[in-house]
Amino acid sequence: MSLMISVSGIRGIVGESLTPKNLTAFAMAFASWILRRKDDRTKRPRIVIGRDTRPTGKAIGDLVSNVLVLCGCDVIDLDIATTPTVEIAVTSECADGGLIITASHNPVAWNALKMLNHLGEFLTATEVDELLAIADREQFCPAGWDHIGAITHDDRYDDLHIEKILQLSFVDTAAIAKEQFRVLVDCVEGAGYAVVPKLCRKLGMEHIVPVACGGSGLFPRNPEPIEENLSATIAGLKESGCDFAIVVDPDVDRLALICEDGTLFGEEYTLVACADFYLKKHSGAVANNLSSSRALRDIAGRYGVECYSAKVGEANVIEVMKEKSVVIGGEGNGGVILPELHYGRDALVGIALFVQAFTHWRTTNSNGSLSAFRKEFPDYVMSKQKTTLGKTDRSSLENILTDIALQYPEAESNALDGLKLDFASSWVHLRPSNTEPIIRIYSEAPSKKEAETLADKLKRDIEKRTQGH
Repeated sequence: MSLMISVSGIRGIVGESLTPKNLTAFAMAFASWILRRKDDRTKRPRIVIGRDTRPTGKAIGDLVSNVLVLCGCDVIDLDIATTPTVEIAVTSECADGGLIITASHNPVAWNALKMLNHLGEFLTATEVDELLAIADREQFCPAGWDHIGAITHDDRYDDLHIEKILQLSFVDTAAIAKEQFRVLVDCVEGAGYAVVPKLCRKLGMEHIVPVACGGSGLFPRNPEPIEENLSATIAGLKESGCDFAIVVDPDVDRLALICEDGTLFGEEYTLVACADFYLKKHSGAVANNLSSSRALRDIAGRYGVECYSAKVGEANVIEVMKEKSVVIGGEGNGGVILPELHYGRDALVGIALFVQAFTHWRTTNSNGSLSAFRKEFPDYVMSKQKTTLGKTDRSSLENILTDIALQYPEAESNALDGLKLDFASSWVHLRPSNTEPIIRIYSEAPSKKEAETLADKLKRDIEKRTQGH
């Protein structure tokens, strides 16, 4: 498999597509990109680095740190840290950029360099293009022997991140503590293994049952926090008698919740519940991406505010959030973005928002269960499918999608990111993958059958045009 390159950085299988050679090249390109953008050339650039717990993380971190130093950068090494913690550290340190060594929800054989700008945000598409041009032309800027940088280590940022969350106006630890929640916490042996249980206790949840919180980096299951991967966690929750389970991915930018009866609250509904609570405190627009649940739009309607949808991808959602002055947003994969704290998907602030929302609901629903709380929100079901492009050239795909849109005049069509067709009670999103020759087909409707029927119909429409079926 070839190296995957996007606004989220470079990603691949260690020893195959992700090698010492390309790690070195991209680290040099990143340092050179930082140097070119720096106004004050008399000061060495400062770059924050953190990593998840994968067995390859330290070796990659050491390699990349030394490359940056030899390019004249000072490195602030946080060691094991969540993605949102590194993002916060970049701005707190007034650094020029950041690197996170994590392949997020990919299996353990994978790793990656996620690249941040001086705002602690993922590089924009334009910034990625600038960096790739430097790498392609090998326009690197190594430092002379007397201008190399230095590495310092800083282990404060887990606590600083937690403290920033506790200082948010909506957090009421006394109210949470009064509920005496028993909570199972599954960190899949990732970067959240220590900080997530610590945050839960600081929020007022003393009764924690930790699962996969040893920090080994050897994931006991597929690390993506979706239902098909969580059967053992669900069984553990039922056996423990906990009130609910908190599940994060290896770099802690996605949050999933499991109800007391073993049903999933739904990754699409993490943001929905958080936004519903936050809008009670702060009026303003919300945002998600085009493949996220319509439930957020319904919640926005309850509060009389706008709901904007961006192209898929955290950087795209953040761009819309800034443009439209959105107060809370994110993506339907359990990613919550709260500008009051920082612009980045953050499962830690998501935990605080969600638990506070559940606590607030229980003030008028004494001892109510999480499964009952879930019924407070609009109920939709999603279907997620895909189909190959066959021999169709990507340049022809736009015409194919336009043709399909004309076939459904009753739907509101949106061509911002592939094609989204919005029907009265359902929608379907046809989106070409940036990394594979496939089209993703996401649909949502009031029932599973309706969602799957809609997805199947559009899948046939595409295949008839791309594969001659």
